[in-house]
Amino acid sequence: MNAHGTFTGDRIRELVLEVADLLDDDRPQATLIVVGGSLLAWHGLRVATEDVDSSVRIDADIKAAVRAVAERHDLAADWLNDHSAAWHPQTLRPEDCDLLIDHPRLRLLGAPLAAVFLMKLNRSQPQDMTDMIAMWPGVAGTFPTARSVVDAYAAAFPFEEHDEYLGRQVIDIAERAGTTVPPD
Repeated sequence: MNAHGTFTGDRIRELVLEVADLLDDDRPQATLIVVGGSLLAWHGLRVATEDVDSSVRIDADIKAAVRAVAERHDLAADWLNDHSAAWHPQTLRPEDCDLLIDHPRLRLLGAPLAAVFLMKLNRSQPQDMTDMIAMWPGVAGTFPTARSVVDAYAAAFPFEEHDEYLGRQVIDIAERAGTTVPPD
């Protein structure tokens, strides 16, 4: 837990740049992909988040720098983590992401909102539902029908069991966001 509150988009930027500054000059540039609530906070779709999630694994050097920054600011040792790597969609490619930070030693990418929507749909915890409702206006153009979300979900997570109610869940999310989405 962050002893000084939660992370806003601006705070995330400051802290990630501190991490990058601590990395060795001669190391190749690492790439992290921000997802989840941290990406929503970055884009102002959520006020703040409690940690910063990367959907790609974080190497030992970066983890050490994260811990050093945590000690400086009295933060949890894993305030920047790769816990969401388990939900990394098969269809998420770095070239589809937005460049958020381009430091010589660390490149921070932001996953497309549509990919984050699918990740949150995969988890579907209470906070994920709140986030999906907030994200719907930003992803509705990518997903014109509930079926298009279900198809994108199946491509992103091919090893998940088919959920016959997934389309209905998408329709409910759209309705709770104040819009409608046709089933097919």
